[in-house]
Amino acid sequence: MFNIATVQKPADQALRQDGLSLLLPADFPASLKLEVPQWQHGWNDLTASWNRLPPDAHLKDGGHYRRRRHACFVQTLDSGALEQTPHRAHWQPTDYNALHGGFERWFDPVEPAIAEAPAWQELLASLGRLFAQVKAVPRWYIEAHQFRIDTTEGVGRPTPEGAHRDGVDFVVVLLVARRGVKGGETRVFDAHGPHGMRFLMQEPLTALLMDDERVIHETTPIFPADGQDRQGGVRDTLVLTYRADGFQAP
Repeated sequence: MFNIATVQKPADQALRQDGLSLLLPADFPASLKLEVPQWQHGWNDLTASWNRLPPDAHLKDGGHYRRRRHACFVQTLDSGALEQTPHRAHWQPTDYNALHGGFERWFDPVEPAIAEAPAWQELLASLGRLFAQVKAVPRWYIEAHQFRIDTTEGVGRPTPEGAHRDGVDFVVVLLVARRGVKGGETRVFDAHGPHGMRFLMQEPLTALLMDDERVIHETTPIFPADGQDRQGGVRDTLVLTYRADGFQAP
């Protein structure tokens, strides 16, 4: 469990056997049955939207290193429909997020042109179909989070809550961009045992898929790369969560 062989298995097999799958950029579109190169061209057109993320106003550690947008969708597996819900708050219980759980966090919504783009919709739907191969459900309640962590203050914390689960069925962390930073090591641990693995997500379209019931995860702080101005260091990700039992709410 938790070794490099994980990245050489089909994603559904790795999720069943190991509770996680690490998809490398060369394999990412094909693993999700996305049309190449059409999908990748469409996706590349969306990545500039990470430059327009507003500040996260809810950080309780006093930092100003995170920018963020949020949106929610419902995917019905039988019909294949993916529908965006009216904008809603993001909520987690303190059992899963001791730092930011227990209260409603309202983030600016994902821009409509992004949420309605075919490449965005195809990505969310393809992941949902993959997860349904591992856990058969009638529908997924999906939350999408665009994140930018920067080093303007000298350090940025991708997971200020520490190693955690999210209280969902599956979690996706997709690297969108990484510039002018060092650190940011991703760590995944067996939620019920001693095993774990650690690695750096460095290339765009590297994706970590996790069974949230079986593993916990975190990413270590980022710092300006040696010789780099701390103003320019960023780590951009898209984090998606899939939950069968509705959106988490108070």
